[in-house]
Amino acid sequence: MSSCTMIVLAAGRGTRFAGALPKQYLPLGQYPLLWHTLHRIHPHPKIDHILPVIAPTGETLWQQIMGPHLHLLPKVTPPVTGGAQRQESVYRALQTLDLPDEHWVAIHDGARPLIDLPLLDRLLAARDQNDAIIPGLQAADTIKQIDNQSHITATLERQKICLIQTPQLFRLGLIRHAHQQALHDNFLGTDDASLVERLQSPVLLVPGSPWNIKVTYPQDQHWAAWWLQQEESPTWK
Repeated sequence: MSSCTMIVLAAGRGTRFAGALPKQYLPLGQYPLLWHTLHRIHPHPKIDHILPVIAPTGETLWQQIMGPHLHLLPKVTPPVTGGAQRQESVYRALQTLDLPDEHWVAIHDGARPLIDLPLLDRLLAARDQNDAIIPGLQAADTIKQIDNQSHITATLERQKICLIQTPQLFRLGLIRHAHQQALHDNFLGTDDASLVERLQSPVLLVPGSPWNIKVTYPQDQHWAAWWLQQEESPTWK
């Protein structure tokens, strides 16, 4: 099976994190958070290139914070400049790929530094089943729908609810077309799979990882740091 290009989104400003730096550049142990994301993807033998997407004004931060560590990550290519929104950032990255439609591309949040190789294995192993594959976890808690006043309007069937993660994996031709159609229709989705769903194209779910959290709030950073420390501990192994 062919190799895969990984797009890693790191163009966000981290407004919910409320830090002095964008969260992807904050320290997580000895390295920046984003370095951990790239480092954990890097060893997979079927990932041939890793393409970071940074903020339009983020070149200086990238060079200052990530530059000293990039010699450890030869698969990481020079970053491309993203847009004002996540969807625009992905589209810009896709437009730079001079690759055939049959090529595979994965799209990952840079703020998910605990991605593991078994999750990548599950996604890549499913390529013979579908052209769009995403990871997710079945909801364990009761899920309720609310209105604008925070009143409960419905209790949803949690057996039919999944919490979706990244990376999301697609045939390049399919995800390019999905983004082009969304741009034409002025549609803004919450993830890349939602753009494929609009085309009535099937999206396959594979099991995600409970550790593959997205660092959104300060407490998430502390949790991720603790987890990485446990992984490095001899007693943990």
